[in-house]
Amino acid sequence: MKTKSIVVVSMIVILTMLLASCAKAAPVATEAPMAEATEAPMAEATEALMPSEIDCMGAAAGDTVSMLYQWSGVEEENLNKILAPLVEACGIVINPESTRDQALLDTRVQAGTPPDVTFWNVTQLSQYKDKLIAMTDLGVNGDNYAEYWKNIGTVDSKWLGLPVKADPKTLVWYSPANFTTDGYAIPTTWDELDALVEKMVADGKVPWSMGMESGDATGWTGTDFIQDILLVTQGPDYVMGIIDGTIPYNDPGVKAAYEIYGKWAMSEMYTVGGAAGTVSVGFNDAINKVFSNPPEAMMVKQSGFAGGTVKATYPDLTYGTDYDFFGVPGAKGLQGGSDWMMAFSDKPAVKALVAYLSSAKGGEMWAQVGFDLTPNTAGSDAYVDAALLKKGQILANATGFTPDIGDSIPGGFGSAEFKGITEYVNGGDLDTILNTIATAQIEGLK
Repeated sequence: MKTKSIVVVSMIVILTMLLASCAKAAPVATEAPMAEATEAPMAEATEALMPSEIDCMGAAAGDTVSMLYQWSGVEEENLNKILAPLVEACGIVINPESTRDQALLDTRVQAGTPPDVTFWNVTQLSQYKDKLIAMTDLGVNGDNYAEYWKNIGTVDSKWLGLPVKADPKTLVWYSPANFTTDGYAIPTTWDELDALVEKMVADGKVPWSMGMESGDATGWTGTDFIQDILLVTQGPDYVMGIIDGTIPYNDPGVKAAYEIYGKWAMSEMYTVGGAAGTVSVGFNDAINKVFSNPPEAMMVKQSGFAGGTVKATYPDLTYGTDYDFFGVPGAKGLQGGSDWMMAFSDKPAVKALVAYLSSAKGGEMWAQVGFDLTPNTAGSDAYVDAALLKKGQILANATGFTPDIGDSIPGGFGSAEFKGITEYVNGGDLDTILNTIATAQIEGLK
């Protein structure tokens, strides 16, 4: 844990930075770190915001805002760059504190001494609902957010959380050069993807690299794949139903998704090494197998960080030519990680912060700095990195967004899900496995 006070006085922000590692420690994390940006920025970012463009909402120079968040290192530097124009324009003082200890936040909230704002996970909205200030009372610019973001951030009819950062997982990575050589086209529907997979098999290619080994978290790439299949076959409301418990994990729709996944994950015709490879190949190695020479597989379904993994392993490869991605075709929405701003205070400096981050200028600044993606639609065309721009457009065009199921249900649910999918790939009885996970779902949601 660390505490420090920052007052950013420069209005010129370095906007052509490279994406850096988003340190989520394995094995407990369900998502790997984000690596280097996939290519150099396409062009210079726009000029920093003029102070007159920012509404200080009555805040005066010297007013303070205490913050608690999980970011550190380069992530924290990115946030500072994003907030620099606000600090310059209004003269407010940001007192940030970085910690990954959820208990620290809980203790302060329970003691009646919470930070003015926190950037945390969506699950804390329900936990702190009686302590939080509604975004609509803080000057939020709601027109810059899709309704599904507002709905996710709403508890008991109050919009309590502002989504500030997102990292979609509903992506498939591939080599454009290899696709061109083999005459394959990017699928635009799930049926087209299925047909492409079968064509690859008929051509003697291995379609997928599905390795999911990750220490104690082995299985997380598999459960991510299941969730994306559910977004195709059932939609985001169904996924949210699993998260809130209205749909049991042993529902027939979940079973059908596992069976679709199992056809690919358990056969050497469809994935590198068959079932044994799916369980034993590390998730980073699974990415690299698609881009080796010769390639061991044609595609890998993975989060946005995969591009950085490829670049780090194969520095001579070029984004857009040698490696690229497309959204999972047919998915009715996205899954991914997201960070949410919550306010425990309605003082003017907090209102200025909310108004700025939710404004068009704030969205553009977040995108230009390249701190993952911004759910603020005003930033969707402002990215200076080609891969981020493409991901940003996928996010802007999405019809829904669902948090990772395993991250959203407390208790031992996530571990049960990881263990269950690993047992299934190893030949376990699917009904028994889903019943066990459903029991963990019930326990976690009590």
